[in-house]
Formats: sequence, C-alpha cells, structure tokens
Amino acid sequence: MDFSIRAANLEDCKDIARMIMELAEYEKVSEHVKVTQKDLEQDGFSKNPFFHGIVAEVPEAQRTKDGHVKIGYALYFLSYSSWKGRCVYMEDLYVMPEFRGKGIGKALMSKVAQLGMAAGCTQLNFTVLDWNKASLDFYAAQGCQRRDGRAGLPRHALRGGRSWSVWPSPERRLARYPW
Repeated sequence: MDFSIRAANLEDCKDIARMIMELAEYEKVSEHVKVTQKDLEQDGFSKNPFFHGIVAEVPEAQRTKDGHVKIGYALYFLSYSSWKGRCVYMEDLYVMPEFRGKGIGKALMSKVAQLGMAAGCTQLNFTVLDWNKASLDFYAAQGCQRRDGRAGLPRHALRGGRSWSVWPSPERRLARYPW
C-alpha cells in the first residue's frame, strides 16, 4: 500500500478534527471531545504551538469511500522528566480502521520517535486504555513496555489507562527507536 507521512499543516486541521472524533467514538468517549478545528489551528500552528502533529495520507486512487486521503495522524508534544531529561509524549496515534495492519501506525510512531530523537529526547511516552487489546498488542509488538510509577503505582491514572514507554535498554536496543 502506498502512503506517506508528513508534518501536519494548518490545512490538515479539519481532517485531524474528524479523526479525533473517530478515535473518541471508538473509545466510547466522544461526548468529552471539546477541541474544535479552530482550537487545533490556534494551538498547533501559532508562534508557540502547544502540540505538533504528523499525518498519514494515501494517493487519490486509494481514498476512502467518503473521499478522504488523510487516513491517520499522531499528535505529540515535548515534555521533561526530572529523572530522564527530555521526553516526547505521544498524545494520539490513530489510523482509520480500513487502513490498519498495513504498517501505517508503525510508520507514524517511528516518525514521532525520530522527531523526539532529533530534539534530544531520551524516551517516548504514551497512555493506552486497558481494554484496548488491539492497541496493547500493537505497542507490545513495537517493543514497548508497560511502565508503572514509583513503588508500583500507576504513573498516570487516566480512566483505566496505563502508561507505556519506549525505554533505552542496554540489553535490548530497539532498532526502530534507537535512543
């Protein structure tokens, strides 16, 4: 399957807003989405953006039945750990259902990791809902590890979510995320 990954731009906000709602519907929390296309435009593409994004798109010949060529996205931001230093946090990773299993999610995640590395980050963090077995399996297949907080307590307690990280490991360097 042909697809490309590129930095999101202002014109992508309409499609990103659509996919955010698709993700929220899948997670059964669409009533909690308050972010609008205008919010995305202001918050992601101002002089000091609050987030960064990348999009996956397919050629016109492979567009969806609804005519979409933007079929996946990742939103991320830089953060800081008092123990590890610079980190990148992946807020969302989404690929439309009919395009899953084709390497697009892996490519999006890899690009976020590459961008984090370029910014000097030492780890990639994200949260996965406990009940989302497909996502849990996907991240485990990428070499990600569940991360618990200090003293065995969950580091992030977001409505049944679990925090995961790609950690640098001397005994097992992750070829896709070689920090």
